[in-house]
Amino acid sequence: MMTNNYFINWFIPQNAIQGRTNLEMARIFVFTHLAGPVIAQPMGIFLYLVSPTVAPQLVAMVIGIASFWALPFILRSTGNMALVTALSFQGLVSVSLVGTYFYGGFSSPFLPWLIISLMLGLFYHSKRLALVIAVFVCNLALFFGSVAWFGLPNDIPPEDLRFLGWLSIVSAAVYMTWMALYYSRVMALRSELEIEAERFRGTVAELEHVQKVAEKVNHDRSLFFAKMSHELRTPLNVIIGYSDILLEDYADRADMPKQTAKDLSRINAAGKHLLSLVSQALDSDRIERGELPIESRSFNLGQLCDDVVATILPTIEKNGNRLVVQCPARHEALTTDRTKVAQILINLLGNAGKFTRDGTVTLNLRIEKSIADDRLIATVTDDGIGIAPEALPKLFEAYIQADASISRRFGGTGIGLAITRKFCALLGGEIRVSSEFGKGSTFTVDIPARLTEDDAPPSAATMPVAQAA
Repeated sequence: MMTNNYFINWFIPQNAIQGRTNLEMARIFVFTHLAGPVIAQPMGIFLYLVSPTVAPQLVAMVIGIASFWALPFILRSTGNMALVTALSFQGLVSVSLVGTYFYGGFSSPFLPWLIISLMLGLFYHSKRLALVIAVFVCNLALFFGSVAWFGLPNDIPPEDLRFLGWLSIVSAAVYMTWMALYYSRVMALRSELEIEAERFRGTVAELEHVQKVAEKVNHDRSLFFAKMSHELRTPLNVIIGYSDILLEDYADRADMPKQTAKDLSRINAAGKHLLSLVSQALDSDRIERGELPIESRSFNLGQLCDDVVATILPTIEKNGNRLVVQCPARHEALTTDRTKVAQILINLLGNAGKFTRDGTVTLNLRIEKSIADDRLIATVTDDGIGIAPEALPKLFEAYIQADASISRRFGGTGIGLAITRKFCALLGGEIRVSSEFGKGSTFTVDIPARLTEDDAPPSAATMPVAQAA
């Protein structure tokens, strides 16, 4: 209940108390030092009523009890919890011993408060037990030395102190009840912290295990791709090479059956397609590991356009589509990685041709010049099936296609656009897409027209992808 008391919290400088346990202990200290003197002052009033005169020791005790009210203000001004708790401990020991010495001696009603003072010292300074006990013993030694030297005054008859004894016991019981309640809360907080710490240690252990598993998986993946590069590319190149030879032989022989020629063409096309998929997967892995270099060189935009069209035209025409090429700046020279630029265009044109039936695929290549730099803007537009708005955010994720049925209807692995995006990022550019479902799509690539290896970004993993509605 007291933890929500803004009056108590006012005495506690938040920047000086670190941790929930220390904060709760500070709240206990403030509350008990504001309320404690209230329940102790009736003892001073009773002594005033039964004492024959207003003795100096009575005035000292009343002032000592009232001084505890100053400790919360000292805490607010200094923020030093160790200082105020030490003052509280020494003050309570002093007041208890003075009361014991002058009012009842070894049967004094103030003896319970002496025990309480030791308990509070141990509670607030649990890490300095030896120091607390040493201070307490020194105070006792001074008390016993005074008794031995001066004796006990016994100015008030014992029968007058009986009511004071009950009053002291009740006050001490109330005070200790407060302390017990707050101490139990502190212990509960510590238990919660220990539970959280145990959970944290368990989580750290799990994360370490997961990290080791991930490192092993990554190592195994690297080995897999390294083996795949040799085990798959080599036989595929052999298949493609022999099918090319057989096709050349067929061209020179008139007696070769047409069905055989078709079968050879299919074998050749399937081999090249499979080799393309394997190359894409290997390139994706090399990009993720930062091992795909930029090989920048100068080339002519018109020649690049012709090569890309010659490569992709059969794929586009297979679905009855028409390819429209717009390249007004054929004479312009580019300096960048020609292979990656060509692969970007082939991937986009291949996608456009795959998702378009009896339509038109348009490739537009242009150079935008400015004072800062020259940019190659490549736009691929189709009037195919389009892309749903909810599919656009995940369009460039590896191995993910816009719809689960696309792979069954059109084929593909969903890696082509992911590779395209990463190539654009490696070349210092970006790719944008706009689409209307059922009406077609437009992909726009914007990359520097002149790029050296030193200008290339270090990684494509975090490069943004712009999207248009």
